[in-house]
Amino acid sequence: MGPRHLVMIAMGGVIGSGLFLSSGYTISQAGPLGAVLAYLVGAFVVYLVMACLGELAIAYPVSGAFHIYAARSIGPATGFTTAWLYWLCWAVAIGSEFTASGLLMQRWFPDVAVWVWCLVFAAVLFGFNAVSAKFFGESEFWFAIIKVSAIIGLIVLGGAALFGIRPLSDGGSHPVLFENFATEGGLFPNGFTGVFVTVLAVFYAFSGSELIGVAAGETRDPATSIPKAMRTTVIRLLIFFVGAIAVIAATIPYTEVGLDESPFVTVFSAIGIPFAADIMNFVIITALLSAGNSGLFSCARMLYSLADEGHAPRAFRRLTRRGIPLIALSVSMVGGIASLISSVVAPESVYLMLVSVAGFAVVAVWMSITASHFFHRRAFVRNGGDVLALSYRAPLYPLVPILAFTLCVVSLIGIALDPNQVAALYFGVPFVVACYAWFYFRHGRKRPTAAAGLGGRGTVGE
Repeated sequence: MGPRHLVMIAMGGVIGSGLFLSSGYTISQAGPLGAVLAYLVGAFVVYLVMACLGELAIAYPVSGAFHIYAARSIGPATGFTTAWLYWLCWAVAIGSEFTASGLLMQRWFPDVAVWVWCLVFAAVLFGFNAVSAKFFGESEFWFAIIKVSAIIGLIVLGGAALFGIRPLSDGGSHPVLFENFATEGGLFPNGFTGVFVTVLAVFYAFSGSELIGVAAGETRDPATSIPKAMRTTVIRLLIFFVGAIAVIAATIPYTEVGLDESPFVTVFSAIGIPFAADIMNFVIITALLSAGNSGLFSCARMLYSLADEGHAPRAFRRLTRRGIPLIALSVSMVGGIASLISSVVAPESVYLMLVSVAGFAVVAVWMSITASHFFHRRAFVRNGGDVLALSYRAPLYPLVPILAFTLCVVSLIGIALDPNQVAALYFGVPFVVACYAWFYFRHGRKRPTAAAGLGGRGTVGE
């Protein structure tokens, strides 16, 4: 895969239910201005994490590389835990994407159960991933094009409406510029705590940007492609996410958004776009499946990499003639099973819980990436390495990894204050403890290998 595939894989992984659906929850909790601030913080943390990731991805250009970073730089137990956390993040996220897609399909097929659509979508995405890495990259490229176009349309048309340009609207009362930001409760109607507790949901919305590191082992010329893709991804995410949230928050009163309808549908309907609800419903479903497509790719590569390190059943290393880890791919579809359960029990409430658990997992992985970069650079210099000779180096070391790690910790503290998301801690913390305990039980304490060298033994999808 080349830079354009890397950028769209990262964009595809990020732009999913976190923006198209759960952004409504963020606005309702944090208020209009608070939501914009929360997404700005999220974009800043993504930049910090990506800066660390860039240096690591070039040092260890292997498929499913996150746990390789931690294993080489911190220790095998941390690498093992990081891998399973990231697998958990995307396995759960796949379930949330399928559930959200099934909920949106109810608009057209109210008599068809949500779990039926979950099953259909799972089969489609499995087929995309089972053919070849190139086919996956190409399908994800066009998936991402569709939803990026929808976001640009929202920003342009919604922004024009805020300036009073509404040629398709039927009149009536519409907000002008940012008058919605001045709520009855002030700029922060739920207090600054409302902003604080939504940061995890925002981090979940940005999860997927790190997929560039997962795909590093299947990329041509990583030293050139990865930094270019990362810079492009961060800039586009900042424009698309913050721009879209600002338009949504300025258009829809914060008391009228939630998880029952995508705020994108609400905005396009408000500005009078013909058949807006149906068009956006289709686009959003495509966007959700795109994110699930990237998630399934990531899950399979992580299991393959775990098996390659001897920390998962060796069967996960088996590749098809096209280089696809088919067994690992099949096991990773367990997220789809979770979506079937949630769609039967209580789709909306369980969806939010899935988002929270996935958010906890991705934040923990980001913490691992930043800590790995901190220890990697320190060991590199201690072993006589020349920092100026690196093809890419994160700026302002050690400030960048330390600041990113600290902000991630703060976000985890924040979810303890939100009863809708605190379940992520109840599930996530024991999961981390169990991973460490299992590793030490099976393998004992092992010291990390040299951090200055290149890691990994194989790649997939070549």
